[in-house]
Amino acid sequence: MKIHFLKYFKYCIPVLLLAACKKDITQLNVNPKAITNVPGEMLFSNAEVAFANTMTTPNVNTGIFELISQYWAETTYPQESQYDLGNRNIPLNWWNSMYRDVIQDFNQSIILMRQQQNDPTLLPANKLAYKNKIAIAKIFRAYAFSVLVNTFGDIPYTEALQGSTNTTPKYDNQKDVYYALLDTISTSISELDVSGTSFDNADLIYGGDVTEWYKLANSMQLKLAMVIADSDPAKAQALVEAAAPNVFTSNDDNALLKYTTTPPNVNPIWSNLVQSGRNDFVIASTFVDTLNARQDPRRQFYFTGVGSSGSYIGGTYGSGNSFRKFSHPSAKVEAPDFPAIIMDYAEVELLLAEGAARGMNVGGTAADHYNNGITAAIEFWGGSSTDATTYLADPVNQFNSTNWQKSIGVQAWINYYTRGFDAWVEQRRLDYPQLVAPPSALTAYPVRYTYPSTEENLNEANYKAASTSIGGDAVTTRLFWDTK
Repeated sequence: MKIHFLKYFKYCIPVLLLAACKKDITQLNVNPKAITNVPGEMLFSNAEVAFANTMTTPNVNTGIFELISQYWAETTYPQESQYDLGNRNIPLNWWNSMYRDVIQDFNQSIILMRQQQNDPTLLPANKLAYKNKIAIAKIFRAYAFSVLVNTFGDIPYTEALQGSTNTTPKYDNQKDVYYALLDTISTSISELDVSGTSFDNADLIYGGDVTEWYKLANSMQLKLAMVIADSDPAKAQALVEAAAPNVFTSNDDNALLKYTTTPPNVNPIWSNLVQSGRNDFVIASTFVDTLNARQDPRRQFYFTGVGSSGSYIGGTYGSGNSFRKFSHPSAKVEAPDFPAIIMDYAEVELLLAEGAARGMNVGGTAADHYNNGITAAIEFWGGSSTDATTYLADPVNQFNSTNWQKSIGVQAWINYYTRGFDAWVEQRRLDYPQLVAPPSALTAYPVRYTYPSTEENLNEANYKAASTSIGGDAVTTRLFWDTK
């Protein structure tokens, strides 16, 4: 019996093996729960969140613009406020965050939605919705690209986002890229149809409201056009005057990405300052002293008070500071559901004030727009119209037409608190406030980021060409629009 069983088993083994070989065992490598077909709308949502998080985070590996703009000072480790960009590979992390996490998702969402738009079974209303979705995604992608231009100068653009098919993309001239982005926004605005719908709940900013996106797109055009007002006044004026009638008109229009009170959908300021349990930042004296001198009513919403007097006291920028001796970001700013501000009505009014001061036809006077902007900012943060009136009655806060750059530049800086990157751009444009490097700094005040070290190592020829094109890969090299 034993012998017969062994014979049977002997002949069965090859049959079993043969049967096994007929199966495609590569299927074992496939995750049946993984998503293989991602809707373009989902990628758009993901890109919105990634953009908001990247622009808002105070993580010192990526988002040090609150430090560069001298809103905050550091406690134990002051290297970033001394402009040490290389130790943590900050330019590389910023570059990757924008290209990989933001722009790539916007780009893929456009590709997928164009495919969905071509579905012959779609009803006309749905085709119109896709037209709006694609236009909105193109506008936001262009806006994200502008962040990279305004950080580095020349960047990969026409050969960007090609993945493994081109790992050494050429760099395009910064002015050419910037003008292409302005053209994209202008064209996409004309493609928006406010009679139709768009993303609905997949849009985490406006819930798919095309009318609000139309206002935001025009506000973005206003903002990006004003960047070139010194280098190309005629083009800037044409774009500003085209956008001005259609921009934000109140705080109700503010482009906010709202977070929740519980992880993971929380403001990255809370994640980095509260959840992490770290006490790395205090308010810089550069900023708080300015607000104290102006009796700014936003102080209570921006900062904590110190001691029994509740005074607002700033630490020394560029040096280590005692956490308990100085003011910190307020509970409002550190709240997990504090929204990321993409654009707001206050900055739009300050941009219109600048347009009027430059002689552009934006409707209204520079002083009126300036006052509207400050009032909107104070009310957005929790102050009252009375607070704004009192503030504007103080001569130090009133609009000065003979030095409008200072009036607008300082108020834009105050308004952009928690939005360090935007403050950095405006400070370089208007040269106010006049921020200087601390004595401990490794370099002069940075007016751009140096390119990531990986570009020099892995894309050497194109890196060298770009460095030569912009005038040298240094933090002191001015961008094409920074003419002063």
